Amino acid sequence: MTMSFTLCPHLIRSKTGSGKRSVLVTGAAGHIGSYFAERAQQKYDLRLMVQHESDSAKIGGFGKVVECDLMDLDGLKKACTGVDTVLHLAGHASPNTTWESLRNENITGTYNVFAAAKSASVRRVIYASSIHAVSGYAPDIQVKPNDPVNPGDLYGVSKCFGEALARYMAEQEGLSSICIRIGAFQSIENAQKSTSAAMIDAWISPRDLEHLIEKCIDDDRLQFAIFHGLSDNRFKRLDISTARELLTYAPQDDLSVVNPELARMGLDGKMGHNLQDGQKSGLRNDV
Repeated sequence: MTMSFTLCPHLIRSKTGSGKRSVLVTGAAGHIGSYFAERAQQKYDLRLMVQHESDSAKIGGFGKVVECDLMDLDGLKKACTGVDTVLHLAGHASPNTTWESLRNENITGTYNVFAAAKSASVRRVIYASSIHAVSGYAPDIQVKPNDPVNPGDLYGVSKCFGEALARYMAEQEGLSSICIRIGAFQSIENAQKSTSAAMIDAWISPRDLEHLIEKCIDDDRLQFAIFHGLSDNRFKRLDISTARELLTYAPQDDLSVVNPELARMGLDGKMGHNLQDGQKSGLRNDV
């Protein structure tokens, strides 16, 4: 089976005068982008891309704000100049989005971001993919990063395109690319609501995703990879072991602990039949 990652030990690391990595964040005013910008502003030199100037109100103090549209290839090239890593979060994020909107932002826009990054000699693009790229699998299957894509909607189809483009750019064009299939990104407060129990196998907390993104930025070994972005939930729709092993990803949150209804059920480590409980070693007296 095809591996979900490839290694390249010769990645070029670019730095600013401060010695920090320079990171361009597209969709910086969104829920994920603004959370990341606020918490990563001290570690990285951030260039925060918004579509409209009015979007910059809540992120203006976290980095340099750049106004640009995903359809503006020349503008994207300028935004990428001197950047070490592009964190591409912009695009339509609803599974109900129409094909016309997906085609523009999630297809053409994604291509433009990768093309601009390549033109500007960016070291790496981190692409925000989605659990929807594999949501077509039956709910009782835990999907691994190297399983074939299986989108459950057209939004997922657009994310499969982004993943394929990322692999092409990494392995044929030399632009290191990492895809994160992001699960149900919700705040701790939202995760505590009774209706959030449905996210039991897909939730990722803001701090866990921010941690995973930083791990992807800081890595210097990967040419291409697909990682699954979930918290350390008792039940996981997506397998996160590759991220643990390659990036030392260490998620802190678990919906079965955070959500009061689930917590009362005692799901955190107390469920599951252990075949070794009460058993003696099969070797008996031979050792």
